[in-house]
Amino acid sequence: MKKITLILAIALLPLAGFSQSIFDKFEDMDHVGSVIVNKGMIDLLTSIGSLDHDKEAKEFVEMARGIDGIKVFITEDKAVAADMSATVRKYLRSSSLEELMRVKDKDVNVKFYIRNGKKKDHVTELLMFVSGLKEMDVDVHGRKFETVLVSMTGDIDLNQISALTKNMDLPEDLNKAGKHKR
Repeated sequence: MKKITLILAIALLPLAGFSQSIFDKFEDMDHVGSVIVNKGMIDLLTSIGSLDHDKEAKEFVEMARGIDGIKVFITEDKAVAADMSATVRKYLRSSSLEELMRVKDKDVNVKFYIRNGKKKDHVTELLMFVSGLKEMDVDVHGRKFETVLVSMTGDIDLNQISALTKNMDLPEDLNKAGKHKR
């Protein structure tokens, strides 16, 4: 009996100890740029320097304290973009995320999804998926992106999202999600 318990504990340990997501497969793919910011880095950023006189930095620190992680995946490859789109659809079917808003401009689609938190204007997950960018001829450092996927988890105050987008150079469309009142 002890051997069975030990084997089960070892088998389940990876599930309990690591925060994997369905999107992690994109991190090591060719043709995908990624930025992964974990809780340790967020904690480090929020503890550096004096914030006594900088209102914007104080707002950023307050909002960032609740974030457990940020994952950003960007691709210019149509096949990878199609995989990202299929993965997002699969994730949405199996999760309790609800659509917050969507923006369509020509062929570009921006969609925001959230998982509600304990407080009215807080969420535990914010997912942004942008597709069709290549048609808009968006050029960043010589690259023309097709698709952007942003996943944030933690205790996220939607009213403070703009502080994060300004300080970490995340897509400014996240500001629109922060202005939404549920």
